[in-house]
Amino acid sequence: MERYAASVVIAGGGIAGICAALEALGRGRRVLILDRDEEAHFGGLAPESFGGLWFADTALQRRNGIRDSLDLGLRDWLSFAEFGAEDRWPREWAEAYVNRANAEVYEWLQGLGVRFMPMPLWVERGLHVPGNSVPRWHLVWGTGHALHQVLARALFAHPSRNNLQIHFGHRVDEMISTNGRVSGCRGVIEASGTPFEVAAESVVIAAGGINGDVDRARRHWHADWGQPPEVLLNGSHRFADGRLHDAASELGASVTHLDWQWNYAAGVRHWRPRKPGHGLSLVPPKSALWLNARGERIGPMPLVTGYDTHDLVAQICRQPRQYSWQLMNRRIALKELAISGSEFNPSFKAQNRLGVLRDLLFGNRWLLDEMQCNCEDMVVAETLPELVQRMNELTGDDDVDFDTVSNAVNRYDDCIGRGPRFHDDEQLRRIEFARRWPADRLRTCKFQRILDRKAGPLIAIREFIISRKSMGGLQTDLESCVLARDGTRIPGLFAAGEAAGFGGGGMNGKRGLEGTFLGGCVFGGRIAGRSA
Repeated sequence: MERYAASVVIAGGGIAGICAALEALGRGRRVLILDRDEEAHFGGLAPESFGGLWFADTALQRRNGIRDSLDLGLRDWLSFAEFGAEDRWPREWAEAYVNRANAEVYEWLQGLGVRFMPMPLWVERGLHVPGNSVPRWHLVWGTGHALHQVLARALFAHPSRNNLQIHFGHRVDEMISTNGRVSGCRGVIEASGTPFEVAAESVVIAAGGINGDVDRARRHWHADWGQPPEVLLNGSHRFADGRLHDAASELGASVTHLDWQWNYAAGVRHWRPRKPGHGLSLVPPKSALWLNARGERIGPMPLVTGYDTHDLVAQICRQPRQYSWQLMNRRIALKELAISGSEFNPSFKAQNRLGVLRDLLFGNRWLLDEMQCNCEDMVVAETLPELVQRMNELTGDDDVDFDTVSNAVNRYDDCIGRGPRFHDDEQLRRIEFARRWPADRLRTCKFQRILDRKAGPLIAIREFIISRKSMGGLQTDLESCVLARDGTRIPGLFAAGEAAGFGGGGMNGKRGLEGTFLGGCVFGGRIAGRSA
């Protein structure tokens, strides 16, 4: 048995855990971070993320002529969340984040050296219910990789660095309670199988959510989505398995809204997988046609990314075989196709301005070539009959009907050919709306026909639902104290980040406005560290 002692022990070395450690160190506490992963992967999932954070009414927005306010931001948040009357703590956390994040996240990160891209992006605009009324997605220059680097640098350069210990490869399995107060934790050093025990004044759970265990994500599938799909790719952290939700629950902790998940509709299999079922989340082109397994255009409301991700997942889950195809041509793919995260945005990750400008102006040829060579879910052909044939060869059946696909493509192209004044296709209307914002205009084609011979070859990508983030979790009050099922605090136990549903057991509600996840990890992590 290995034995450790600290004032504050933090289970999880992601962004929430790092921020909690920074705050606790700043208050003179002895801090021990226990991370289940290897040292090379310190930082959790954040270094792999694209690095967007949600803020309302910032100086960056004002410089771009965006008229926003905290009141408008909160109104949009509550609209998208659809909280129920019983959701007191998720609602209070939502209000706290909207009103405090500019000072406690945006300005604080800038003070540490984080830089943001010069123009916010406009995502989750809303479809059947209002979403973001204005652009609020503030992208870190250098992706989540740079965000992690800045925070890790601040941690290791902290004036109280001598009060910090970090042990990797340590899996926490249970909490220790003494006289009604959490007084430490137990677990196993996975490489050797050696058990360990930690004595501490406070424990912070910052070990992520449940979506890294796709079977568990299926068990908590949201009712809006019907039945979970047979193929569910894993885009979460491999150790986000809910183990510490269970450990806290054994002490009587309230775990809420595990069906509030943020999954994505356009996943493909990773060709260099690092975990079982490893998937990549595509940023689907707005100008591509979204088809079901039979080649029918999904509708009657056509699917377009950037408006309501929750609804996209619901629509795909209602389709036969619960996967989809996106059909486009090379010109659309070069301008619009992207893979979310830092791994497949090397110029952005490396803060290479010329590289980013080249990709915006001439298309991301590197990414398209990489996918064409390696992505098993992508087929390419010069003609539509050949493309449909290859789609069926990929799936091993004849489900994709050529006449159905041809009819959908020609109707869409004909509508474009009649000119913008006569566009009665909802996808084209939303493309026109998206292009009004300069950042979207740079990445969205101007009414590009699919069968344009000069824009070929044709491309079809088979896309699966991909498990990503847990938006429910351990219920916490506004000091990040974990609450028991009777609403009282569990002394000595705190939670932050995804483990706490980013705050309160679900501060986003059933939908997220995007950027509230990384932002929630920083915000909740700082609060948990101060409180612990």
